[in-house]
Amino acid sequence: MPIYVYWGEDDFAIEKAVAVLRDRVLDPLWTSFNYTCLLPDQPDAVIQGLNEAMTPSFGAGGRLVWLINTTLCQHCPENVLAELVRTLPVIPESSYLLLTSRNKPDERLKSTKILKQLATEFREFPLIPPWKTELLVQAVQQAAEIAGVKLTANAAELLAESVGNDTRLLYNEIEKLRLYTSSSNQPLNVETVTKLVRNTTQNSLQLAAAIRIGDTARALAILSDLMNASEPGLRIVATLIGQFRTWLWVKIMMESGERNPQAIASSAEIGNPKRIYFLQQEVKSLSVQQLISTLPLLLELEVNLKQGYSDMSIFQTKVIELCQLSKES
Repeated sequence: MPIYVYWGEDDFAIEKAVAVLRDRVLDPLWTSFNYTCLLPDQPDAVIQGLNEAMTPSFGAGGRLVWLINTTLCQHCPENVLAELVRTLPVIPESSYLLLTSRNKPDERLKSTKILKQLATEFREFPLIPPWKTELLVQAVQQAAEIAGVKLTANAAELLAESVGNDTRLLYNEIEKLRLYTSSSNQPLNVETVTKLVRNTTQNSLQLAAAIRIGDTARALAILSDLMNASEPGLRIVATLIGQFRTWLWVKIMMESGERNPQAIASSAEIGNPKRIYFLQQEVKSLSVQQLISTLPLLLELEVNLKQGYSDMSIFQTKVIELCQLSKES
């Protein structure tokens, strides 16, 4: 009874995992007979999927039944739950049942519990928080290693800064770099990455830095570039909130008298203690109260965006307010 449950916000990573599973299970000559995809808006998609999974595969290879964007782990009617309990333990070994969803499974549901108990793989694919730069650099280095692309340390950092936590964009840019460097064994440097990788001029962390020093003109220019590059407003806000929370924690620890970089890194959830020195320099001119005051403004901005306010107009207003706040003595 091979059962796979994938969930999370990293759609591209889920797509890659599905492709790996599909290539492993299906015989290319028998795919049309043994591969079924069911969308959540199809009537009785789960029941139909379970029935398909109980059907032995035809010809060579196995059978793969994929319930796409299923809500089975968020809401499960009693009749569907009964069918799950009856069917899951007796799915043939040659049939693979795959469930994917963006939403985290509700651990309280009986459907989630039985899937977690019986699943071969029960796996989350989360997006890396945009402000966790060490993890973003690690993701770049891992993707480059898989593709056989060599990068200098500074080039990896620049690429991480450029693509953020957009996994699809990361792999697209890595493939571009792979094609460029196919005839060379030399690591790609910052200059080459700057020429080849798009969106390297402005990002949300640079916007946070401009707000921190109260540079209104630069902050508005970066915001304009981000919007022109179709960067989602809620993603920008998430980065700003994360960055200002990090700065706040570092400042609080500094004012409490803590000098141990490891202790500060642990409290601020920073993976690399070596970053603490630079973060301390960044918040030296700001008070704890200034940093605390930024968070309600950012949370208000997030609420406004979710309520459908115009991205650019509300963003410009809040960015100006945040910059003025940073300039207050």
